[in-house]
Amino acid sequence: MEEQHIASAFDRDLEAIQARIMKMGGLVEAAIMEAARALETRDEELAAKVVKDDAAIDGLEELINEDAARVIAIRAPAAVDLRVVLSVMKISANLERIGDYAKNMAKRTGVLVQGPAVADSAAALRRMAREVELMLKDALDSYIQRDAELARDVIDRDRNVDQMYNALFREFLTHMMEDPRNITSCMHLHFIAKNVERMGDHVTSMAEQVIYLVTGNKPDEERTKADTTSVSPQEV
Repeated sequence: MEEQHIASAFDRDLEAIQARIMKMGGLVEAAIMEAARALETRDEELAAKVVKDDAAIDGLEELINEDAARVIAIRAPAAVDLRVVLSVMKISANLERIGDYAKNMAKRTGVLVQGPAVADSAAALRRMAREVELMLKDALDSYIQRDAELARDVIDRDRNVDQMYNALFREFLTHMMEDPRNITSCMHLHFIAKNVERMGDHVTSMAEQVIYLVTGNKPDEERTKADTTSVSPQEV
């Protein structure tokens, strides 16, 4: 009877933590799309909102880590249960980093609106961000549903994000060569594109955690990056 009580208490604790994960995921999804929309529409007010709202994402990560540490200390979960708690902590860390990249994207928007727009680059970045946001939604769904196949699909789709980044990288180089006045704006746009590409990497890490959670094993094959550029800019 006591074991049943402990198990049900652990389940309740875990449900509370998972509810925070989903709330955090929703805030991060919104941050990605609002940052992309602010860039495309040159909306400084919306960009400032993204920067401000990042504090809520950081706060949720802290709460999740505190809750997870408390569960480990009090419930002493073993085997599968411990795997669940550790996966939650890693997923929340990835979400926090994605939020940071969205915040950085919004900060650079404030600089970019001071100069002329560079062709349709902002729209292309919004499409890239939308792809990452859809991957994130599916990664969160795969976690809640314990769906390893959906998680593998998310991992496969990161290649699309890498290819979009490669195309933008080449486009920005072309604009800079055609007109040196584009250099500053294109450098900021490139940093943003790299941030979005890194968001995709963190979503992929989340999906890999889901596969580990469900199967007990990390994905068999080393993921091959489709990012063919050799530039490694400071991302945040």
